[in-house]
Amino acid sequence: MTVHLEVAEGVGTLRLDRPPMNALDIATQDRLKELAEEVTRREDVRAVVIHGGEKVFAAGADIKEMQAMDHAAMVLRSKALQDSFTAVARIPKPVVAAVTGYALGGGCELALCADYRIAGENAKLGQPEILLGLIPGAGGTQRLSRLIGPSKAKDLIFTGRQVRADEALALGLVDRVVPADEVYAQAHAWAAKLAQGPAIALRAAKESIDAGLETDIDTGLAVERNWFAGLFATEDRERGMRSFVEEGPGKAKFR
Repeated sequence: MTVHLEVAEGVGTLRLDRPPMNALDIATQDRLKELAEEVTRREDVRAVVIHGGEKVFAAGADIKEMQAMDHAAMVLRSKALQDSFTAVARIPKPVVAAVTGYALGGGCELALCADYRIAGENAKLGQPEILLGLIPGAGGTQRLSRLIGPSKAKDLIFTGRQVRADEALALGLVDRVVPADEVYAQAHAWAAKLAQGPAIALRAAKESIDAGLETDIDTGLAVERNWFAGLFATEDRERGMRSFVEEGPGKAKFR
């Protein structure tokens, strides 16, 4: 298998494993979708880390595989390609990308599917598809522009240039830069902390934010309002408020 799932402390790690560069071929894309759907279902997985290993996150699509495809073949494949990444983006739990080395093309698009991105000092990110006479096809034109704004996204996509970790941080493409050998540990710690939180409220927060970004503010407020009221039916809400009143803020333990 080119992607493995490991679960510890309520955290599911999706580990890319296709040496030497974790090229995202069709089999890897399909496996990502399968495992994204699995961690969505599993109650013992409360947060997720996406990791490519110590040296590289994912250097992009498998160009040799794509070169053999004609227009008709890609018309049939492009929806499945996007669906595999969308399955990751729609995991209803906190997801962090642990980015070391190259995260280019499809690798960058995969990192964009996470809620938070921790990059190593050796990271290089970019959308170089234009250099192949293409554009990003796994969500890059949409997720990158929503994350860093259209002008900055157009700069990266039009030029195909790579950015180092410090520039990626300045652009808002990553959220934290750490030494390369600390990336996974810090990503897992971020996820493990959230795995101890109120699972339904975290899902509500994620879905409200993501849905609101895709619609007008009135619709987004309606999504937020429905989730907010609905959380009053949960044990976690009762437990959290009781703890606040009796013990003070930040001491609640959720199941």
